[in-house]
Amino acid sequence: MERSHRIDAEEFYSMLDGVLIDDAEVFNDKLRKWEDYYNYDRPHGGLGGQTPYERLKQKTQAQA
Repeated sequence: MERSHRIDAEEFYSMLDGVLIDDAEVFNDKLRKWEDYYNYDRPHGGLGGQTPYERLKQKTQAQA
């Protein structure tokens, strides 16, 4: 959990560039886009360069 918070702080919140978003709908839209990027496009060192989606797909196909 701590790593997730750190990555959010380092990458998601820094992407906002210090802009305060007081509209929950706008903030949630940006957060959803970040989560999509994080899970489907961003390579993860702990997963050997795979995205979480690629790893999940690999694991579920191996069990089928």
